[in-house]
Amino acid sequence: MKLIVAAIVIVGLTATAFAQPLRRSSVPLTAPEKRGKAAEFPESFQWLNIDGPLQIHGNLKGHVILLDFWTYCCINCMHVLPDLEYLEHKYEGQPVAVIGVHSAKFATERDSRNIAQAIQRYRIAHPVIVDEGHTIWNSYGVRAWPTFVVIDSAGRYVGQQSGEGNRELMDTVIRQLLDEGRSQGTLSKTPIRLKPTLLDRPTTALAFPGKVAADPAGKRLIIADSNHDRLVVADPGGKVLHVIGSGERGFKDGPLREAQFYDPQGIAVDGEVLYVADTKNHSLRKVDLAAGTVTTIAGTGKQEARDRAGGLKGTEQGLSSPWDVVLDRERGRLIIAMAGPHQLWEHDLASGITKAWVGSGRENILDGPADQAALAQPSGLAIHGGYVYFADSEVSAIRRASLADGRVETLIGTGLFDFGHRDGDWSTAQLQHCLGVAALGDDLFVADTYNNALRRIRLKERTIETVLGGPDSDALDEPAGLTVLDGKIYIADTNNHRIVRYDPATSKAETVQVKIE
Repeated sequence: MKLIVAAIVIVGLTATAFAQPLRRSSVPLTAPEKRGKAAEFPESFQWLNIDGPLQIHGNLKGHVILLDFWTYCCINCMHVLPDLEYLEHKYEGQPVAVIGVHSAKFATERDSRNIAQAIQRYRIAHPVIVDEGHTIWNSYGVRAWPTFVVIDSAGRYVGQQSGEGNRELMDTVIRQLLDEGRSQGTLSKTPIRLKPTLLDRPTTALAFPGKVAADPAGKRLIIADSNHDRLVVADPGGKVLHVIGSGERGFKDGPLREAQFYDPQGIAVDGEVLYVADTKNHSLRKVDLAAGTVTTIAGTGKQEARDRAGGLKGTEQGLSSPWDVVLDRERGRLIIAMAGPHQLWEHDLASGITKAWVGSGRENILDGPADQAALAQPSGLAIHGGYVYFADSEVSAIRRASLADGRVETLIGTGLFDFGHRDGDWSTAQLQHCLGVAALGDDLFVADTYNNALRRIRLKERTIETVLGGPDSDALDEPAGLTVLDGKIYIADTNNHRIVRYDPATSKAETVQVKIE
């Protein structure tokens, strides 16, 4: 487990205990009389996914409260969402409140509408407060994403714990605090109902499409219709040829229309065979269009959070948030952007063995030999000229690894907290949480996701330019995936729920009208 640690100065703590970790060794809990009063939510801050504001010492009085400090770019924050969902369901109808505190890392993540889109994309059911200027973060002495903070039913701070893998701990703490509240008479007798109020989504065929891949031989597009938990195969004009997956979230092999996926992302095409990064099932799936079947070739369906080496065969090998996949035909392998452990992995098609290939597992930007390089949430892949190029999202970088030996070098990008929108020479250029990359001729195209832009990298000139969209444009909204077909760039325009076709020769862009009957 790797945390993103924020470069934020902690100021004005409201209680000296607020930096105290809540570790497994701290259960049983400290005595109630030793706990400080929990810091209140600022009244002026915006609430999302609920029809009104909440107050710890007001309408949440008498509730055990679990605060989740998160930012929507963060893979570790995504990993704890199933834990929160589990706790919400387990304690439904009891005086327990799960509250998200969105403390942004990137500039784009400060926009409340973007946060609302992420809430819907991640299917979050609990309320979220927009933490302006990290005010709430600072008041609780938080240092990393994600961090859980627990407050008892008397409105007192109990403790905090950062990172993944804390479901059992939080469950134990909540259960103890409920028992304590009953014995002390501090529990609310009428638990508050926290009903989500999600955004209205445009009536399009797709829902937050994450990636798109091309089949040049078959003149087809394969779209990861991510929030519909399925794949859509269409011609370049949008006519649907196949729908793969039942559309219900799950993990099931079988016939094309009966199989189940969970937030599929990257796709690699090999004739009538598709390889799919089934991201939230933490698995690699094989779709055989000719046979009409879906099978799992790696992954167990559950996250393997600690493995940084791999080496097991088939479904014995656990994975962690595979985000993209590309076929290295010459070497008979698939290369996987393994966002969870901040590495590139490889799956040998002959042996079925999946193992780490590039990256130490440390989250950072460090070039060098394959086993020493540090990556940061790689999320997009493209093979070109002896390299696999990858969008290294948390360092807002475009980097490449030699297909021969895995040695890593960076084209654009400098650090975890270095981002922006700047064209020109690579030495000064900036991106913001890029998620996709594709090669065309001597150039690369980048889905510069949080800049809402399509950027063109000229490899010979060592420059980058914005060709569509940008921070002040509404042409794109958090595009996440790219592919090339017949000289055109196809863009998964994620928050606009559509596929966009861009012609580099004319600089014209148009929506591909995908219709599913």
